[in-house]
Amino acid sequence: MNAELIRIVDGLARDKNIDKDTVLEDLELAMESAIRKKYGPEEEVVVSIDRLSGDISASLNGEAISMNDLGRIAAQTAKQVMIQKIREAERGSIYEEFLERKGTIVTGTVSRFEGGALVVNIGRTEGFLPRSEQIPGETHQPGERIRTLILDVREAPHQVKIILSRSHPDFIRRLFEVEVPEVAERIIEIKALAREAGYRTKVAVSSIDTKVDAVGACVGVRGSRIKNIVEELGGEKIDIVRWNESSQILISNALKPAEIQDIALCFELDRATVVVPEEQLSLAIGKRGQNVRLAARLTGWDIDILTPKEYNRGLDRLAATIRQVEGVDEMIVERVVLMGLISVMDVEEVGTGPLVEELKLEPELAEKVVARCAEEAKIVQVELAEEKARLAQEKAAAAALASSMAAEGGHSEGATLDGDASPSAEAGIDESTTEAETEPAAADQGAPAAG
Repeated sequence: MNAELIRIVDGLARDKNIDKDTVLEDLELAMESAIRKKYGPEEEVVVSIDRLSGDISASLNGEAISMNDLGRIAAQTAKQVMIQKIREAERGSIYEEFLERKGTIVTGTVSRFEGGALVVNIGRTEGFLPRSEQIPGETHQPGERIRTLILDVREAPHQVKIILSRSHPDFIRRLFEVEVPEVAERIIEIKALAREAGYRTKVAVSSIDTKVDAVGACVGVRGSRIKNIVEELGGEKIDIVRWNESSQILISNALKPAEIQDIALCFELDRATVVVPEEQLSLAIGKRGQNVRLAARLTGWDIDILTPKEYNRGLDRLAATIRQVEGVDEMIVERVVLMGLISVMDVEEVGTGPLVEELKLEPELAEKVVARCAEEAKIVQVELAEEKARLAQEKAAAAALASSMAAEGGHSEGATLDGDASPSAEAGIDESTTEAETEPAAADQGAPAAG
């Protein structure tokens, strides 16, 4: 009885996560290769290993032979074949294991750097964290423990390539499942998520249990739950907003902490026009347009932010243009506005189809309305270009004046010290907006966001 062989096979199968029968079959093939190495490839060879006792029986052309008579060269051949077979079986096992874990979080140790990518030891194998999947600004050191998302699993010729990610939106989703039990239990559902890795994330949540506050549960007592997620992301801001089936309410929530005056939805253009007070414009748009950009991705609407003055000016011009078309009355003007069309450019963009189908206008009248709006749109574009050029000239002149004053002795600095103007006022910066950007953004109505 060869109990030692069975013990070795059991240990190998357990360590490599390979089926025991597969190991024994590979061992039989390796022994057959060794016999053919000694006696020739054309010979009829049969090797069998008893699955219970481990006894080996081998025959050459129907006659029993002893494995001890093969010699060193044949034994070396058996060893090489066995190693190759075990590696192939292990690769298959690793591929199947991590393919099942695709989309989940794995904890590993930073092993080394390969160019801009990180090689992370994740247990039985190594994963690759490309530069494109790293959080901008993050740095890692060899030996550091790191949590990543298994983004993709690919079979390569000699290895299984496991692609990891820390910048993918699903990484945030999985972190919420880890830190917020209600999310893992599906009591709270993450309905939408928009992320700019390393900077800001907006998450829309809802609860199937009326007794559970979705936003409050995600934030945690004194922000304990969201704080853990923010720390894992290196300080990335996270806004948690309450999901609502009403697009207008959802857009309003997504643009927090800015105060919204009015929202006009145009379903034909998938566009939402949001009206905010003049002093809230910078806050609604966000730093480098980040707030409105993330809100648009979260809600699925193309969002335009306007002040009341801009909004009314566009409506007035649209109404005046449409009235010039023969056959148009105030009822038609009002219905065009109710469609969410707020400028002559909008009417030109939607074309005649919606005017005929929804407003029941005669095709000829609809064509006249669109043609007249197209003519006016060209005038508006010229005016906008002229206004842009004028502002650029004024900005250049102001910069030249400031440079001249600085060269003459820093008079502009003295003016600030005298209290006539603050540095932010000189630069045209809204102090309230700057202050809001440095504070954590509100998660929902009164609920603080982390970061």
